[in-house]
Amino acid sequence: MIISKGELDQMEIRKKVQLATSLPGAKPICLVGTKSQAGVENLAPFSSITHLGSNPLLIGMVTRPDTVERHTLQNILDSKAWTLNHITEEFLQAAHQCSAKYPGGVSEFEATGLTAHYEAGGFAPFVAESPVKFSLELEEVIDIKSNGTKLIVGSVQQIILPDVALEASGHLDLSGLGCLASTALDTYFSIQEIGRLPYARPE
Repeated sequence: MIISKGELDQMEIRKKVQLATSLPGAKPICLVGTKSQAGVENLAPFSSITHLGSNPLLIGMVTRPDTVERHTLQNILDSKAWTLNHITEEFLQAAHQCSAKYPGGVSEFEATGLTAHYEAGGFAPFVAESPVKFSLELEEVIDIKSNGTKLIVGSVQQIILPDVALEASGHLDLSGLGCLASTALDTYFSIQEIGRLPYARPE
């Protein structure tokens, strides 16, 4: 099968979204924790998350065009703070439910039964049920003019995880913790390590 750009342009929008978000392959899926200036806690699942650099440790996240009300984006712009919380199978149903379009005054924590957790001095809520969670501070917002999305760049402020999950090498055992990946808008995968290869050098 070959799908041309012309065929993509004519494809039904939901089908095209499913294809577009599947095309890069499975990606990490996290709940983004934010809080509004009015104090309403918000959760939303995001899979458009990527590491941008290690020194400083920067994480990027792409948000959809703000042509409609985007609670997560607005909360980040207002507070400059958010959390990322890895999802596991144990609370997948509740995490997926956070993708529903709740009104701005409704907290997804309350709507889904997930538990908000705060560390001293932190503004944005963590998800207590998540085994790996970290907080970020806004560094910059990059407008992607070709489609109206935004790349949100944050610097990692704090990481919370079990002691056994972090090896001396810095390797984080996400598969051992049961963290999930996703494609499309509704498909989730377990991840399993198949091995590690040595640092590659010219032969």
